[in-house]
Amino acid sequence: MKLNHRLSLPVSLLTVSLLAGCASSAQPEYAPKELVDFDATVALDSAWSESVGNGLGRAHYPLAPIVANDRLFVAAEEGELEAFDAKTGDEVWQITLPAGITSALNADPSRLYVGTRDGKVSAIDQQDGSIEWSTRVSSEVLAAPQYNEELIVVQSVDGSVTALDRFTGEEQWVYSATIPALTLRGTGAPRVIQPVTFAGFANGKLVTLDNRSGQELWDLRVAVPSGRTEVDQLVDLDGQPVLTRDGRLYVTSYNGRLIALDARNGEPLWDKPSSSYLTPIVVGDYLFSIDNASHILAMDANTGNVLWKSEDLEGRWLTSPAFIDGKLVVGDYEGYVHLIDAQSGEMAGRYDVGGDGISITPLTEGKRIFVYTNDGELTALDLEAP
Repeated sequence: MKLNHRLSLPVSLLTVSLLAGCASSAQPEYAPKELVDFDATVALDSAWSESVGNGLGRAHYPLAPIVANDRLFVAAEEGELEAFDAKTGDEVWQITLPAGITSALNADPSRLYVGTRDGKVSAIDQQDGSIEWSTRVSSEVLAAPQYNEELIVVQSVDGSVTALDRFTGEEQWVYSATIPALTLRGTGAPRVIQPVTFAGFANGKLVTLDNRSGQELWDLRVAVPSGRTEVDQLVDLDGQPVLTRDGRLYVTSYNGRLIALDARNGEPLWDKPSSSYLTPIVVGDYLFSIDNASHILAMDANTGNVLWKSEDLEGRWLTSPAFIDGKLVVGDYEGYVHLIDAQSGEMAGRYDVGGDGISITPLTEGKRIFVYTNDGELTALDLEAP
């Protein structure tokens, strides 16, 4: 099997949100496999490393960093927010938000957007760290705020989606979904484009909202609760919906299925039984997904046919995948970064960053990987020949 030439395109990712609120923790279905030796085809070398506060904190908030304008922005749970030169690791500025930080970061060309423990969303100037506006929403925000030309759209742990004016923070509309009493410990980030927002909820539904009013345009039941216990009936959509340029939408669900649909009308194109709380990635005509057992699947994005499946990292609490130079990149619970050949599914490289494990999706930029460990170790790794 050959991946087509579009495999080299950069892919923008956001990690699934984990660990907050009154909820149940997702966990792999199998005990972690021991790592085995292999012949590496690529090597990783540390370019620089810095410590950032207390990292994700005891609750392991999903504080995914972001790269923008040659800077790497990263937050710690106690409220520390830092900007680093992405090339050298030199600190550019640092501020502290007193309420503490709970969400992944996002960035437009000039601002950062972040959620804090007191239920506020703040816009922060990238140049100096000054706060431009701060607005309280219905409840705590874990997923990275998303934006289009006019709006910042945030999804809260109570099932609400709130649209704010991107330049003033003024509330524009609120949509509220009914969610079960028991959910996975997190919320997915909505996918926002100019006309609409796609949002998945813990009730197993995907909803499309009109960004002018917040009115629901259509919804789709991605997963249906089944089983005898409340845990068996969890059907959260905690991965961010993935939208392609040709209008296909890919959605994962816990205890449900992975589904491809037409984003214009919600018409299903194909689906596969799959349990996942992680965000997949699409590269060219290929879809890569990691299920709840930490099995990695490569599928034909057009048909859903499985091209290869790797169980080498079974049960190792993998992050969502990133992509770099023909390789998938994942972190695991012990602090290892793994590179997997996207064409064959074979292990290609490995690096131990240590720390308290990795639950945040690695960031990729050119041939550099940024890894943020649970205890706040931020490391830049460069891809090299073995």
